[in-house]
Amino acid sequence: QHKDAYQVILDGVKGGAKEKRLAAQFIPKFFKHFPELADSAINAQLDLCEDEDVSIRRQAIKELPQFATGDNLPRVADILTQLLQSDDSAEFNLVNNALLSIFKMDAKGTLGGLFSQILQGEDIVRERAIKFLSTKLKTLPEEVMTKEVEEFILTESKKVLEDVTGEEFVLFMKILSGLKSLQTVSGRQQLVELVAEQADLEQTFNPSDTDCVDRLLQCTRQAVPLFSKNVHSTKFVTYFCEHVLPNLSSLTTLVEGLDIQLEVLKLLAEMSSFCGDMEKLESNLKKLFDKLLEYMPLPPEEAENGENAGNEEPKLQFSYVECLLYSFHQLGRKLPDFLTAKLNAEKLKDFKIRLQYFARGLQVSIRQLRLALQGKTGEALKTEENKIKVVALKITNNINVLIKDLFHIPPSYKSTVTLSWKPVQKADASQKRASEDTTSSSPPKKASAGPKRDARQIYNPPSGKYSSNLGSFSYEQRGGFRGGRGRGWGGRGNRSRGRIY
Repeated sequence: QHKDAYQVILDGVKGGAKEKRLAAQFIPKFFKHFPELADSAINAQLDLCEDEDVSIRRQAIKELPQFATGDNLPRVADILTQLLQSDDSAEFNLVNNALLSIFKMDAKGTLGGLFSQILQGEDIVRERAIKFLSTKLKTLPEEVMTKEVEEFILTESKKVLEDVTGEEFVLFMKILSGLKSLQTVSGRQQLVELVAEQADLEQTFNPSDTDCVDRLLQCTRQAVPLFSKNVHSTKFVTYFCEHVLPNLSSLTTLVEGLDIQLEVLKLLAEMSSFCGDMEKLESNLKKLFDKLLEYMPLPPEEAENGENAGNEEPKLQFSYVECLLYSFHQLGRKLPDFLTAKLNAEKLKDFKIRLQYFARGLQVSIRQLRLALQGKTGEALKTEENKIKVVALKITNNINVLIKDLFHIPPSYKSTVTLSWKPVQKADASQKRASEDTTSSSPPKKASAGPKRDARQIYNPPSGKYSSNLGSFSYEQRGGFRGGRGRGWGGRGNRSRGRIY
């Protein structure tokens, strides 16, 4: 009954503007009464969604959720996902609202449409679908985001993560870490394993391959916030000690202004606090110790007249030493007799001499920094120069505490310090801000221990928190993120999807 009349309405999409506007309203209104014409009705509404007249398009999109019944819902979700490519802001908002409304009808069906386009759609559709998930999922109520729905998101995300760009990977980690079911210890452990898989910690590390280096850094950045006393960083710390530290000086990156070596050492320091039982602990501690020695110079030899034989004193790189000494101090707790039982007497004596020399330069720097900051409060501490000095004072104080521990007989590993770039809850507010706002990305100036130098030449200006450089990465090629696909990870040319539609 009335089937012919409904067919006339469907044919209205081929008429003029007035007929199309009426069709856009009446096709969805009577859709449920004519299941045998469902395909024709959806196709007719789709034609209207692609009409040249923007007002007709908007009307047709607004009504699309009415077609989302039963088996039709995934198809409507798929269509709406494709419509996310619209450049008309009002139209784009209508698509977002329509997707959210069908989400509340059937979350899994809607996600099926979204993920179908993420896996097989055009680049612009894929990009916007991922952004939709990363911004909208967290706004949905608990009754929509059930455990079953979250499990579906995790399963589908794993498929997508087999072939992603660095930027997409970061968005997916944001999506997954926001899921309630992954807030638990076992959930965070799952996420760490996902990141480790992406980082491909089984592969041989190539320090001169910028894709390889950037992938490792990007993955490690995503893993660091997940680590805790129950979720261990052992796999990452082991990889850094065995493969990255020995190649530290050969690391390359395309990111302008990034001190790649300091970046790696900061990440290692942050992870070292949460390292569990390590298989080759002594061997890795030795690698860390050897790298620390490179930045802990011996005192310059004195000539017969008592003056320095060399032209200038060795440079003290405080930012590097803070990271290495902290990491050594954290892992050293697991093998407290390393310095006394595992090193020969000559090596230990050499290390003590280096520590003593470094501590002398350190005291000079601390005195000069305290003098420079004395009496300064509020606005005075907000100048760029003073912000850097505040952080430099944190660095030097941290190193001082750690060196004192190692001077104990036997060496002690009991002191705790907060890394200079991490906020301290109870710290003076202006100092905390200074630590968080210092984002100078120039490589650290090498520092001399000479007491007659100006304070700014004595310490190493830090290069800022590692996360400040996240936005600098430009990853446009999907595929190389997990290696072995030969398409590269960073933005060097057009992105190739490697998919056949």
